[in-house]
Amino acid sequence: MSGRPEHQAPPEIFYGEDEARKYSRNTRMMEIQLVMSERAVELLCLPENQPCHIIDLGCGSGLSGETLTEQGHTWTGVDISSAMLGVAKEREVEGDLLLGDLGQGLPFRAGAFDGAISISALQWLCNADQRSHNPAKRLYTFFSSLYSCLSRGSRAVFQFYPENSSQVELITSQAMKAGFTGGLVVDYPNSTKAKKFFLCLMTGGQQPLPAALGVDSREDAPNHVAFSQKRDRVKQLRSGKAPKKSRDWILEKKERRRRQGKETREDSKFTGRKRSSHVW
Repeated sequence: MSGRPEHQAPPEIFYGEDEARKYSRNTRMMEIQLVMSERAVELLCLPENQPCHIIDLGCGSGLSGETLTEQGHTWTGVDISSAMLGVAKEREVEGDLLLGDLGQGLPFRAGAFDGAISISALQWLCNADQRSHNPAKRLYTFFSSLYSCLSRGSRAVFQFYPENSSQVELITSQAMKAGFTGGLVVDYPNSTKAKKFFLCLMTGGQQPLPAALGVDSREDAPNHVAFSQKRDRVKQLRSGKAPKKSRDWILEKKERRRRQGKETREDSKFTGRKRSSHVW
């Protein structure tokens, strides 16, 4: 069986009483959750000294919400696990809590929130846990309802654990279809343990992406992937896989070899570069 939690059971079952208790007793898990929450709030780029109303998507036991409270913001949390929300109530968190399935959309009025964060929840929407589940449709329903309930110019930041590049493409394509712009920020991309993926989505047009941690902050760096303009995005989605022998195609092939445990050369600035032909 896969080690990924979302492959073991639906979230409302996986996060039962025993698993939920870990988020109030396991200090290591709590520390990791708090650090990722602080980074997600930082990436929201909220106005200084101004309290905002934030929605916490997949709020769990309320650890990420506590980060918002400490920074002077109010928040509303949504989670599919009643056991996790039970722990949040026992911990007497200050946010409002709602039991709900993100894949069915968010039931809030337009412009109700100044931003959104989500820690370790987004990848669950890529699974089909029931016969009626279509991951692409559920993601679109979620993103379109989120777009509606965010104020214009606000951001949504998702820390998540993508399984592969296809999953990233599925998520980002549905987010763009719902109207978002933005991109992927990867902190510490060269570290196995510290590497973290943050999907930064924006309303109200394209905005500069925040700099990633642990690497060069240039926008053309591999840890800093912005969405292209809408016309280019449509062409990219229609084109499907990366062209054969292109840099992306070569990098994906090398990554597959590494996952298979095969010896593979390290990536460099020369990977995928066309070489000039010589005439003798």
